[in-house]
Amino acid sequence: MISKQIIYSLFFFLFLFLFVESSDKNQNVKKIKNGNKNNMDIAHIILDHVNDSHEWHIVGTQNHGIIFSLPVILWNNGLEIFFSSKFSCENVVKGKYGYYKMFRETIYKTNDIGLLHMDSKGKPKNDKPWDFSITKNVVSIFISSFLLSYLFIRMKRSYKNHQMKWSLGIFLEFLILFIRDEIAIPNIGKKYKIFLPFLLTSFFFILVNNLIGLIPGFPNVTGNINITLVLAIMTFIVTNTNANMSYWKHIFWMPGVPIGIRLLLAPIEFIGIFIRPLTLCIRLFANITAGHIIILSFICLIFIFKNFFVTGFSIIFGFFISMLEIMVAFLQAFIFTTLSSLLIGMSVKNYEYDNETH
Repeated sequence: MISKQIIYSLFFFLFLFLFVESSDKNQNVKKIKNGNKNNMDIAHIILDHVNDSHEWHIVGTQNHGIIFSLPVILWNNGLEIFFSSKFSCENVVKGKYGYYKMFRETIYKTNDIGLLHMDSKGKPKNDKPWDFSITKNVVSIFISSFLLSYLFIRMKRSYKNHQMKWSLGIFLEFLILFIRDEIAIPNIGKKYKIFLPFLLTSFFFILVNNLIGLIPGFPNVTGNINITLVLAIMTFIVTNTNANMSYWKHIFWMPGVPIGIRLLLAPIEFIGIFIRPLTLCIRLFANITAGHIIILSFICLIFIFKNFFVTGFSIIFGFFISMLEIMVAFLQAFIFTTLSSLLIGMSVKNYEYDNETH
């Protein structure tokens, strides 16, 4: 078993090595002469792998590699649909209702020669169409959704005489019972059954996308702040739409506290309603993105120094960080689910009843 893990890990780093090497040959790598050495634009390479894009670059160069052009869907006084490959080599795309040009993965309206009007910060001032494109993050979300659907449908069908006969289903069942018994019930209480489906969905969605993001060539979905913000907003909505009067009373007019302190605490508690879900968003985004950046930084050291000692150092520490990232994938899903259950538990708890019983 250990030997298989070592083989899989070596294969993982070989694939990642080739993946970054292909980016070195790609147009994303900028080289500037400094004596006899060539310097790589490390920041551009790393951000290119971490950020979302309109095409899915698996491996290879821009001209010779595995690249999937994804559909671009725009609304500009009418519906425009075409593939992102039309934007290759910075070409201007002519649609039915105008001309379009992509600049740093953002699509702008332009004229027939692709003129972009830049401001003092180097950002285009051109108008942007409504962009509903299917990016690589969206594709990855579809993949994770289909994967989760398949796993749990098969898990349901694997029950025979109320016993699970599928080995992976046993592990999933353990995770479900753990979330129910160690997270939902202690933090929410008797009303946990109402919110358990939401907590399970959040946990497995984050976990699967965390693990998929560790595969070389696959998108970093949970490292995208837009995705984590949506997850945090969902927690915010579930928390506040189910909150009882006791919760709101403790937010705006805390009982047993002098009036002057109440007036001071009320705006702070009101701001906290929005800050608490926001911390969920930032925590998940920062931890997942940081892990990817560290791994890619170690790999890029190989191409900067081109030294045998540095290569060994990068592979060893990169391997250690990648193993740590697997643990972080589970940990961050657990933390997000636990904090969400805490926020929900705070909103549905009857404080007056609890005080009377005590």
